[in-house]
Amino acid sequence: MNNTKITHGIILFAHGSRDPLWHKPIEAVAAHIATLSPDTAVVCAYLELSTPDLATATQTLLDRGVRAITLLPMFLGVGKHAREDLPRLVTELHAVHPDLRLTLKSAVGEDARLVQLLAQMALDGR
Repeated sequence: MNNTKITHGIILFAHGSRDPLWHKPIEAVAAHIATLSPDTAVVCAYLELSTPDLATATQTLLDRGVRAITLLPMFLGVGKHAREDLPRLVTELHAVHPDLRLTLKSAVGEDARLVQLLAQMALDGR
């Protein structure tokens, strides 16, 4: 039996959709993280149209004993949601949970590794 205490968590934060098939890629990333790092708690959260929202996902991790969370915005572009909505939500989380160590990462679309992978995918099989 694994008695390792989970103290770090990851929230994959995406826009959300009413279409349940839309969630599958985000959930697949979460499942892969769980496979790669079983001692890291990972959950998905959504801005709108889906549950859980960011506050609920954060509370889920806190209830599991997590005290440090990495928040990864799963946005390809840095639009209004990433520039305005997400920082406001993070400020609200800090106000409610001042002892929580919350690290907000850049949107995935800003990572050169993803840009390179997408370019390679476009070129494959041509």
